Amino acid sequence: MRVALLFIDGVGIGRKDPAVNPLAHREHLLSCFQDAPGPFLPDGGRCLPVDTTFGVAGRPQSASNQTAILTGEPAPALLGRHILGYPNAPLRGLMADRSIVKRLVAAGRTATFANAYPAPYLDAMDVPRRASTSPPEFAVTPEARRKMKPSASKLAFAAGGVPLRTLDDARAGDGLTPDITGAAARAYGLPAPVRTPEEAAHVFWHVASGADFTFFEHYLADEAGHAQDLKAALDALDTFDAFTRAVVAARPADARVLVCSDHGNVEDLSTRGHTLHPVPVLYFGPPLSPEEPFSTVADVGRAVLRWLRVV
Repeated sequence: MRVALLFIDGVGIGRKDPAVNPLAHREHLLSCFQDAPGPFLPDGGRCLPVDTTFGVAGRPQSASNQTAILTGEPAPALLGRHILGYPNAPLRGLMADRSIVKRLVAAGRTATFANAYPAPYLDAMDVPRRASTSPPEFAVTPEARRKMKPSASKLAFAAGGVPLRTLDDARAGDGLTPDITGAAARAYGLPAPVRTPEEAAHVFWHVASGADFTFFEHYLADEAGHAQDLKAALDALDTFDAFTRAVVAARPADARVLVCSDHGNVEDLSTRGHTLHPVPVLYFGPPLSPEEPFSTVADVGRAVLRWLRVV
């Protein structure tokens, strides 16, 4: 059995109100609502609402909740607060010790990160990466280097000693830019390939063919939520939905697919901040046992370990 996890930053379960919720404009796989039925999910899929707060006061944040997903541990509850942005020292320590990638690798399983990044960016954060034969895409100044910090996902794979992909891999058909199509990357002047979401899904399963666990992350919906930008939100959600539908349609029989977020945001454009809403966890694969525990975002990481028989 293999497990694929598609992560999208900042998508919660809000009201079906087109005035504030871009998910109410479409019937996306992630168009789950508090006050209306959700969409039909293909391939026998299920939508599981899960908590993001861990009973901790304040608004859920990316650093602590992404750490929870990628360790299977209740990071905000362990720290007693939510941590925004990039993991701080306690979260980095938790990741170094309990990363699900580290635990999978230690148990003889294989894990891979489908995202591809510019080599100088990865080098500036001192995370392991694959070799790149192309000239550096840009030079990182000392000032810029001080501002670059690794996200929870990069720390999770670094803890397991798994090198990250570069744009060389993306151009070779062995990696994906975080924006899926490559258009945003090229708008920044990066030499990234341009793909349709369906072509990106084909690349995803090529990447996943050699791993027990494959992870992909997409963050443009969260950026659109903070900007309260409906058009940007719809563009990001449309692209991610088309990509996810193609990934699910091509799901091998021996694979489970999870789609999850870390906290709410884009489902309520009336505010720039994160929400207290639960987030949807979408599941596609063999039928889930009624006893499968999905109550917080940390249960996503625990499920990956359980399904791959790592305890």
